[in-house]
Amino acid sequence: MSAGVAIPEGKRLNKYGDLENTELTVEDWMTRWEKKHIGFHKGEIHELLQKHLDIILNGRKQIRIFVPLCGKSLDMKWFADQGHTVVGVEACKIAIKEFFAEQNLSHTQESVPGMPGSEVFKSCDGRISLFNCNVFDFSSAIAGKFDGIWDRGSLVAINPPDRKHYVKLMTTLMAKGCHYLLDTFTYDQDRYAGPPFSIPKLAIEDLYGQSCNIQLIQSSDALTDRQRLWGLDSFIEQIYQITLKTDTDPGALTH
Repeated sequence: MSAGVAIPEGKRLNKYGDLENTELTVEDWMTRWEKKHIGFHKGEIHELLQKHLDIILNGRKQIRIFVPLCGKSLDMKWFADQGHTVVGVEACKIAIKEFFAEQNLSHTQESVPGMPGSEVFKSCDGRISLFNCNVFDFSSAIAGKFDGIWDRGSLVAINPPDRKHYVKLMTTLMAKGCHYLLDTFTYDQDRYAGPPFSIPKLAIEDLYGQSCNIQLIQSSDALTDRQRLWGLDSFIEQIYQITLKTDTDPGALTH
């Protein structure tokens, strides 16, 4: 933010020196990629994904895995190297192009039927397909349903008013037997507004509970100097397993 610009009452500067904005637009996220303000990107395979991969796989091999708001996550290449097929959605084309370049993957680029202005980038081996579009424009009609979902940095980045719409979309993308691994955070949002947003267990139950079974798999202290700079003294990372109630109780949604 330029020096000398007044900070409106009730507003704060975020970690990038810009005015804090708790509801980000797609354009805001694109600006972060353009400015390389991507502290949310992990430069390694997510350690909790490695630890809990068996939850997504559930004994299966060569499954289809969906990664919403995928950025240039290394997790996607890791899935593909194990024989799985990965579909990601990312609104910022910069992130998608950087993914293929940094992973040294040759790819094709084509328009998406029924989605004007959208494109899909596909690795030449067919293992990875990344759709450049708004996640809310995506549907099972575009790429089918999935056996697994890895939601890291996605739900926690969705503007709170859009969460129910997002969760409805995620559940419509779940095939029978889908295992959805969700990574969230809990912290004092009076101290830091997000994103990533704080989403306590009660909120997860409210969002997913009607149509899904929810199991808290792990809750651990994830506080680092980065979060301390945000003014936090507690930052808890929580991993959930989510499955459709219809997989276990055909009458669950009619009660």
